[in-house]
Amino acid sequence: MAKYLFAIWPSVGHVNPGLPIAEKLIERGHEVVWYTSTHFQEKIESIGVTFIPFKNLRNFSGSTLKEDFPEMPDLTGLQKFKWGVRNIIANTMEGFDKDLTEIRKEFEPDVLVIDPTFTGLIPMRLRGESLKVVCYGILPLSVTSKDTTPFGLGVIPKSTVSGRWKNQFLNFFVQKVVFRQEQHHFNKLLKKMELPKLKNYFLDVAVMESDLYLQGTCPSFEYPRSDLPTNVKFVGPYNAMKAAKTELPTWWSEVTTNKPVVHVTQGTLANADKNNLIIPTIRALADEDVLVVVTTGNNETLQEVPDIPNNVRVEKFIPYDLLLPHVDVMITNAGYGGVHFAIQNGVPLITAGTSEDKPEVSARVEWAGIGINLRTETPSEEQIRSSVRDILMNSSYKNNVSKLQKEFERYDAYQLTVQHLEEIVS
Repeated sequence: MAKYLFAIWPSVGHVNPGLPIAEKLIERGHEVVWYTSTHFQEKIESIGVTFIPFKNLRNFSGSTLKEDFPEMPDLTGLQKFKWGVRNIIANTMEGFDKDLTEIRKEFEPDVLVIDPTFTGLIPMRLRGESLKVVCYGILPLSVTSKDTTPFGLGVIPKSTVSGRWKNQFLNFFVQKVVFRQEQHHFNKLLKKMELPKLKNYFLDVAVMESDLYLQGTCPSFEYPRSDLPTNVKFVGPYNAMKAAKTELPTWWSEVTTNKPVVHVTQGTLANADKNNLIIPTIRALADEDVLVVVTTGNNETLQEVPDIPNNVRVEKFIPYDLLLPHVDVMITNAGYGGVHFAIQNGVPLITAGTSEDKPEVSARVEWAGIGINLRTETPSEEQIRSSVRDILMNSSYKNNVSKLQKEFERYDAYQLTVQHLEEIVS
């Protein structure tokens, strides 16, 4: 029996993919302790895992950032990301480190399991501590490469000689100019902790300092890198494809008709303003011969639309295991997990996301030829309408996503991850 300590960034998209891993480890007789904020305590304890809350930092979560960080300014785009790197990601590092040090003294884990944004890894490695670390990658691969453009730009790399020169220039410019202050901020905090400077670019740390980095996708949905670190292993998407038990809406039989089904979602977190994607889609497709299925995430109805068109059905939530097999086009703000669900069900995509990792997800959708990248989070009705028509009329999108779907079927992320976690102990 081995002892595993999960230390995970407190957000739905980071915690949920790890729950089946922990559950399988317990089933196999291992001991598991999970460290994160109390927002996820009930969910974690429900699978039989020992929960440990934050002690030396704010009890925050990805869905309550505005409440947990009231000092957060009203920023957008790059400036919002940079503020978050300094004030939420970097500034939690010392608290993570203090908590982790206390937990390790009592629990003495064999392996530390983290996600890509858990900065508690940094002080531990800079002190030379050799605890085995496995990171499960639930974001597009961000490690610097001569074959790719910098993470965050959403720019598709080119493999030509001139393309590689461009990649190297952009990598240098982004790391030494655009994010110079953020790198300096990390080092300033480390100096305060009496530790040396970062050995890597801050976005490279999770890959470069983990013993194993298990990327939650398949090779064909990630840019090829000739200099990919050997500790990176592809394991397939961290989406549990289980048959959901839920009551279906009264209109459910309509999804099985010959009419194309278009699903639109703004995910679980970025859905406060339905005018970004949901409402423009409803209006754009009001006169099209399609069935539009809207999931709102946190609202039963759409008060912003007084007259819902006859071809639109609105629900708070429908399990993707049930919905996506009937969907012909998925319109999304490009959450990594949701996009993988679409691929697993062979559904072409239209993406409209510009925050966090969404530009990178959208760029990979475009690069793989499985959908259309609108390059904005507020597309026009005409953009949406023409994109839906294009995907329904052009079979290449469906053919490409079907090929990728077959590749995905060859992977079982949870089985492979548990296998790696057991092997690294032995």
